[in-house]
Amino acid sequence: MSDDVCLRDVEPADLEVFFAQEQDQEAARRANFPPRERGAFMAHWKARVLGDPTVFVQAVTVDGELAGNLVAWWDEGRRFIGYWLGRPYWGRGIGTRALTLFLEREQARPLYADPSAGNTGSVRLLEKHGFRRTGTVAYGEHEHIMFVLDEDRPRSGTAG
Repeated sequence: MSDDVCLRDVEPADLEVFFAQEQDQEAARRANFPPRERGAFMAHWKARVLGDPTVFVQAVTVDGELAGNLVAWWDEGRRFIGYWLGRPYWGRGIGTRALTLFLEREQARPLYADPSAGNTGSVRLLEKHGFRRTGTVAYGEHEHIMFVLDEDRPRSGTAG
């Protein structure tokens, strides 16, 4: 296996894989994001992600296999990114390569992300790409770290 990482547009059949990935209890725990029921998941993706022309979403493939997704959206005047990779793709540098490709395509800056404070893999991924910590935010009892990729940061490649 070469771990050839590519991005492509999301296809309707991808939603079944994304749904299954969200049901992974360890992934949900790390993200502090409770899995949704199938109907709610599909409705959200069809209306709020794929149905919103301001959302930029890409499927991540590894050696042609669907591995996850990256999404950028607007929230209260700020552009956020989020991502989800299936567990078989963790710890292999796939997130790093996928986010590098995504940041070449997603041109908005500043760009924000707010991973769970306990999700060390996600925190490291953002820091590798030049995102800087700006504080914390609480979602219920869960602490998340607010990151920003400033306007003066590179639009492609990883930051040193």
